[in-house]
Amino acid sequence: MLIKFTPSGIYCEQAGIYIDPWKPVQQAVITHAHSDHARWGMKNYLAHKDSEPILRLRLGDKISLQTVNYNEPVFLNGVKLTLHPAGHVVGSAQVRLEYKGEVNVISGDYKTEYDGLSTAFEPVKCNVFVTESTFGLPVYRWQKQQEIFDEINAWWRQNKEEGFASVLYGYSLGKAQRIIQNVDHNIGRIFTHGGVESTNRAFRRFGIDIHETTLVNSDINKEDYKGNLIVAPPSAINSTWLRRFTPYREAVCSGWMALRGARRRRNVAKGFALSDHADWNGLNEAVSATEAEKVFVTHGYSDVFSQWLREQGIDAEPILTEFGGDEMDETTAELTAEALNDAASQPEDKGTTNDESVH
Repeated sequence: MLIKFTPSGIYCEQAGIYIDPWKPVQQAVITHAHSDHARWGMKNYLAHKDSEPILRLRLGDKISLQTVNYNEPVFLNGVKLTLHPAGHVVGSAQVRLEYKGEVNVISGDYKTEYDGLSTAFEPVKCNVFVTESTFGLPVYRWQKQQEIFDEINAWWRQNKEEGFASVLYGYSLGKAQRIIQNVDHNIGRIFTHGGVESTNRAFRRFGIDIHETTLVNSDINKEDYKGNLIVAPPSAINSTWLRRFTPYREAVCSGWMALRGARRRRNVAKGFALSDHADWNGLNEAVSATEAEKVFVTHGYSDVFSQWLREQGIDAEPILTEFGGDEMDETTAELTAEALNDAASQPEDKGTTNDESVH
């Protein structure tokens, strides 16, 4: 096996690299720019070119960063390293390591439905596969993206007709841009929280096309927000920043909204189960497509999902990491317990039901 799990992160000794390390190391390969996977303090970074704007925004413009395209090989002491689309957020990648005929793939975070902005997920055949399991329970099965955005558009349109501003919460990297790209812009204007707009501007400076948005600021008349959409990170919930939009209605976009009590615990009236992570079917399809002989399951429901894979005849085991994820930051122990209870109350799952390609 080419990789091992160390106190500093996932390590390939032959290549001398760590993948998404959580402690400072000499050589770090970064799957994507979310803070639990891309941390400050590494001497050298390697990532996909579309991750560069956010890595420099978050870690500093002076970091030592090498970028590559998907499928562009880098050779490290005989190890061939390539990055492959993960479909999670713009620039997200799976890391493929090949040495003397053995192939290991570290997925980072991924989703298998194309979102119209990130490069679509690409399954990669390998001997060893490291998969996330943020939503690794049968209770998590996403609607098609277009169906969810139809619901979001209907909610926004109704709010506009009734004289309300619409405040929609989504993580500032990934979810926010996905919302901005896919809502119906004929309904009205889109305003953004500073955390979202700084990410948008970083992408735009590097030539990545993000639809036009307007930063919320003190020069904007309060009446201008009425009927329009404000995209903000979940950290803005219950903040005084919201007062300028009164009257307004709120909604959260998160995979956790699939759970019955999630909206109440987030103290919002509306929720949309829109996630940048694979659902139960997506996880199963992705693992199957790799044809891996060994699967390591990281953050999320790693114990449950690895047990399920073993029951399907796949050699799988959970691995403890320091990855948490943007979705995991939004939940609580109560939500996790609720999801496990929901899963336990469902009929026995006989396998995946989604017959679509993992692309």
